[in-house]
Amino acid sequence: MWIQKEIRLKPRSRGFHLVTDEIVAQLPELRQINIGLLHVFIKHTSASLTLNENADPTVRMDFESFFNRAVPEDQPYYRHMDEGSDDMPAHLKSSLLGCGLTLPVNSGRLNLGIWQGIYLCEHRNHGGGRTLVLTLHGE
Repeated sequence: MWIQKEIRLKPRSRGFHLVTDEIVAQLPELRQINIGLLHVFIKHTSASLTLNENADPTVRMDFESFFNRAVPEDQPYYRHMDEGSDDMPAHLKSSLLGCGLTLPVNSGRLNLGIWQGIYLCEHRNHGGGRTLVLTLHGE
């Protein structure tokens, strides 16, 4: 079986946000898959996806602090500033973290570690809703 659908995540503030439950809720077909893969792709260049700690919210705060220090705003060497001081840093952060995840599916559920969750990494101050393409394959 192959299923592909686009879903829209609600707008979020800048930062790292757990979206695992929001994705699964919009993919009821997942329950039909005994063994397979789910690929999650974000259709944006100023936000990204990653898989990490799902329990302690300070981890997400530390991610935001680290990336803001690693890729600071208002640098004199940035040329692309069309949409504000967070624009170019958002593109760089997106490239560093990536636009997609491939996750195992087993017995109708994502086969993640107990402490793993999908993060929407919102790198813009006002990024708006984000669109994901979910591609589910399995039997």
